[in-house]
Amino acid sequence: MSLVLARVDQRLIHGIVVTQWAGATKAKRLMVVDDEVSKDDIQKAAMRMSKPAGTGMSIIDTETAIKNFKAGKYDNHNVFMIVREPSTLVKLAENGVVIPKVNIGIMFDGEGKKTVKKMVSVDEAEVNDFKKLVSMNIPVTFHYVPSETEETLETYIK
Repeated sequence: MSLVLARVDQRLIHGIVVTQWAGATKAKRLMVVDDEVSKDDIQKAAMRMSKPAGTGMSIIDTETAIKNFKAGKYDNHNVFMIVREPSTLVKLAENGVVIPKVNIGIMFDGEGKKTVKKMVSVDEAEVNDFKKLVSMNIPVTFHYVPSETEETLETYIK
């Protein structure tokens, strides 16, 4: 099956991802794609402690993800991918990784960011990255937890 859902969530692996999204996506592998976290053994160890039993976990950089997907490494997995930034997903898609849908989780407020929805603040570059994904025919939705109603990107970002 390969990638079943990609989520932008700046907390990466946390309770909602583990207790709700992993089950809702029927994920057999949780995959964090992040160039910084992939080099941080302490953060990686903390994330691995929270993974559900019977579920694999990969915490890798963008280039490794591209190489592994191209090689078919995850073809027999249901992979739920979590990234911190939409730019990571643009790079993956531009390099041939098939992303069926993008889910926007939590994006923290900060300098130059505008809050567009509760728990989601974006800057101009992030808005452009989401729009680029949509232009690549990848659905982008706001969907904090599986039990909530899914809303399209255009609901909050024109």
